[in-house]
Amino acid sequence: MPIYNKLVRDLIPDIIGAQGKQYTTKTLDQEDYIAELRKKLQEEHQEYITAGQDQEAVEELADMLEVIYALAFVHGATEQDLNRVRDEKAQKRGKFQERILLIETEE
Repeated sequence: MPIYNKLVRDLIPDIIGAQGKQYTTKTLDQEDYIAELRKKLQEEHQEYITAGQDQEAVEELADMLEVIYALAFVHGATEQDLNRVRDEKAQKRGKFQERILLIETEE
């Protein structure tokens, strides 16, 4: 039986069971959960970096967003809180839409 030892989406065990396969899971404590979410974010980031097609890239971004929302929740914020902070930063500092690369500044 393959060993994964990685955080998976909540319905994955049901999907595996529906295929008639056996599986083993455990529920993580908060500290391990946060550590696994951080690892998952790195995994999804790497999958995004190596995505070849736009659709694949969008799917990986959606996976990253799901992990980010879970991390926000463990830090006491909702999706709405996170988006509010994002909006506030965009109002104060802008977004990343104009493709500006800062080369240097005067000290």
